[in-house]
Amino acid sequence: MRLAILSRNSTLYSTRRLVQSAQSRGHQVTVLDTLTIAVEVGLGRPEAQEIRMIGVSPLGLARTIGVPDVDAIIPRIGTSVTFYGLAVVRQFEAMGVPTTATADAIARSRDKLHSLQTMDEAGLPVPRTAVIATRRALVAAVQAVGGLPVVIKLIRGTQGKGVVLARNLATAAAVLDKVRAPNRQALIQQYIAEAAGTDRRLIVVGNRCVAAMERLAAEGEFRANLHRGGTARPFTPDPRTEELAVAAARAHGLAVAGVDLLQSDQGPLLLEVNSSPGLEGIERATGADVAGAIVEYVERAAGRERKRRR
Repeated sequence: MRLAILSRNSTLYSTRRLVQSAQSRGHQVTVLDTLTIAVEVGLGRPEAQEIRMIGVSPLGLARTIGVPDVDAIIPRIGTSVTFYGLAVVRQFEAMGVPTTATADAIARSRDKLHSLQTMDEAGLPVPRTAVIATRRALVAAVQAVGGLPVVIKLIRGTQGKGVVLARNLATAAAVLDKVRAPNRQALIQQYIAEAAGTDRRLIVVGNRCVAAMERLAAEGEFRANLHRGGTARPFTPDPRTEELAVAAARAHGLAVAGVDLLQSDQGPLLLEVNSSPGLEGIERATGADVAGAIVEYVERAAGRERKRRR
């Protein structure tokens, strides 16, 4: 199989693990920097080209070369390049290349409000949430989710960035004033105190959970993200939790997803779905070969596409 991994940095743990796993199974692997791929349309058929610098000049001399033919792609699209990354993934889709995440699925999961709406429409349990674009709606939003304290989240953000616990209206208003800008709406979300700074991350690959960990927030912190100083330990999900994680990934249209949940008095609640989950924390915490599971899924997807074309 000829596999391409869309990643801005080939030295990242997740990218390296995917490369190692694919090569160990005898596949040809190319890491393509998403921003070096030129999307070309209006040529009679969709194409993707790679732009490489071949010299230094005031004009920024570059040339466009063909992207190698691939049987499948694994997009690792970071939030900073979401818009262009979606265009690149969409182009590969138009060329009939299987992907672990379509452009629409990535966009759906990247927008926190759209993601929550998607899960709610699918009948999946999520925390009570309101969205506001002005502080004038703050009091009504807080009341709608059950009162203070509340969690304030930017609609787009990862690794716990743009997430604040507001215990009073003054703090909430101050947070909203800082993030107030076009397209920077905020979510006001119910605070689940009984979770006590603990959440669960499940990795779903091809409609099954391949790894799960429980993350514990650092002292004085309510966010359990490992990038915020949290710690992780292996976690064996019960059937209900695993079922919810798989259903959340399926609702987004993702073949590979990191699904975050927390435990409430009413049962597990879905928080977020990540289309490019990091592999380092969960592989080290659990010992699971998540990269291998992803490559195995891609093998099956590429095989199905070859049969379809025949």
